[in-house]
Amino acid sequence: MNLSSPKVTASRLPDELGDFTASLRLIPISALAIVIGVIATCVALALLKLIGLFTNLFYFQRWSAELVSPDQSQLGWIAVAVPVAGALIIGLMARYGSERIRGHGIPEAIESILLNGSRVQPRLAILKPLSSAISIGSGGPFGAEGPIILTGGAFGSVIAQLFRLSSTERKVLLVAGAAAGMSATFAAPLSAVLLAVELLLFEWKPRSMIPVALASATAGACRRYIMGLGPLFPVPPHPVFIGPDGLIGCVIAGLLAGAVSALLTKTVYKAEDLFQRLPIHWMWWPAIGGLIVGLGGLVFPQALGVGYDTIGQLLQGDVPRMTIAGILIVKSVIWAASLGSGTSGGVLAPLLMIGGAVGGVEAMFLPSQGPGFWPLVSMGAILGGTMRSPFTGTVFAIELTHDLNSLLPLLVANSIAYGFTVLMLKRSILTEKIARRGFHLSREYSVDPLEVLFVREVMRTNLVAFPSSLTLRELAASFRVDHSPRGQYLYPVVDTDQRLIGVLTRKDVYNLTSQLSRAEATVGELAQREVHVAHPDEPLRVVVYRMAETGFTRLPVVDSSADRRIVGLVSLEDLLRARTRTLTEERHRERVLRLRLPFRPKRQAPAAQNR
Repeated sequence: MNLSSPKVTASRLPDELGDFTASLRLIPISALAIVIGVIATCVALALLKLIGLFTNLFYFQRWSAELVSPDQSQLGWIAVAVPVAGALIIGLMARYGSERIRGHGIPEAIESILLNGSRVQPRLAILKPLSSAISIGSGGPFGAEGPIILTGGAFGSVIAQLFRLSSTERKVLLVAGAAAGMSATFAAPLSAVLLAVELLLFEWKPRSMIPVALASATAGACRRYIMGLGPLFPVPPHPVFIGPDGLIGCVIAGLLAGAVSALLTKTVYKAEDLFQRLPIHWMWWPAIGGLIVGLGGLVFPQALGVGYDTIGQLLQGDVPRMTIAGILIVKSVIWAASLGSGTSGGVLAPLLMIGGAVGGVEAMFLPSQGPGFWPLVSMGAILGGTMRSPFTGTVFAIELTHDLNSLLPLLVANSIAYGFTVLMLKRSILTEKIARRGFHLSREYSVDPLEVLFVREVMRTNLVAFPSSLTLRELAASFRVDHSPRGQYLYPVVDTDQRLIGVLTRKDVYNLTSQLSRAEATVGELAQREVHVAHPDEPLRVVVYRMAETGFTRLPVVDSSADRRIVGLVSLEDLLRARTRTLTEERHRERVLRLRLPFRPKRQAPAAQNR
């Protein structure tokens, strides 16, 4: 009988698989990212100007966009009402404009990426910077980085929505805008990319990293022409070698930073819990938080606003102890209360200031390494520990100060602080908000076992295959489905050379063997000819994607050569063996090497038994 060849469908053969999955789509996406980088720079400048404008309007009653500190105002007791007024405006904007302007920006960006297909409402690109400028300009103890990350991401998403792009490509452009905004604000292009990788992209692939890096670099280059060069916080030179006592001090600083990071995270969400219990609409919560900010500013005016000047003084090492105490007590309390109330503002600048104050305390008892050394180390460590981004915390502190000599101390302190918070807290200050909205986010990256295992390692070779010449009468007389190998629900049909002709499912076998009128028909004639197959030397990831695309969870495994000989069968159940292997590697403990003494003591012969 002359049988036609089956229509075999498979994806790329193993010799076509590469290290990365990037395609030529990377080029137009990168070009769009560069454009977004330029736009995000202008947005960052506009946000800083807005903050300066509202600060001057609220505290000095003048029209100026110059950045000034609220602690220089002469309003007296009236200054208590300024944060309340700003918070009332934000509450109204959140209720009647967009509720997504509430919060510090980064969790909202993460939520847009993971849950909304990287789609951001265009109005958010206007309302978020405006509300943040009002919040900070009216004395809110926040930084501009969180709002600019969300605003830059919003502009990136809006631009992406103008083109025919996939959800993944929109995500890349959203993150490109966020990274570009941070790069332009702080003159920190590398740490902006690291923040994107550690917090926003949820992958490490060329298709996303290259456009984000180009957008951040573009923003960093444009910043030099419209906002000036860095560093944002110049510091005195620090020693290249700090010695063992200095490294031990870095370990202590890391532990303290981890403890403070955990305390700050708990405090923020404890404040949020208290606001949740209030018997009033959430629109009024920011006003209550604003009242706390106003009273705190009356006690310690330096706690109001962004506080970049205070951060610079901490890094110079010339801050009085009362100022350090004010930051640790007043700044921390009003920041946690205001953020817990649901107003609009960022977390990076407050963390930098609080970290610098902790370093000021450490400088009183840790070995002296020069002015501002311990504030710099603690500043980076608290940032890395609180946000669970140790590389961002390390590089960010270096880019803010251009003090490359602090790389090793920052790495030690950040790693310790990161380890402390990972062990002590289940979620970070960023992911806790997402968890409270009913979602879970894992931030661990690892190699998928489906990437490193191949079909040949999990396929089953003990299977039943039908000769194509087998008639239905012979099949019914010689084969019972319940006697086939356990778990086999797909039966290959092969010719005399074991080449795949088609397949029959278990249901097909049941139906065909009961059709007496077709008893002389062969299984080769009745087999399904459009077959999706796998190859022994394909990674399991390729097979999983093929199953997802086709809907078939069981595939015949054929030789990769032209003759397509059947060699096995792979199913979804077999793929779980890869996961089982991972669990075994994680949980099974064994001693691989054993130490043996070169000279063993001689054992004494047992004493002869008395007869």
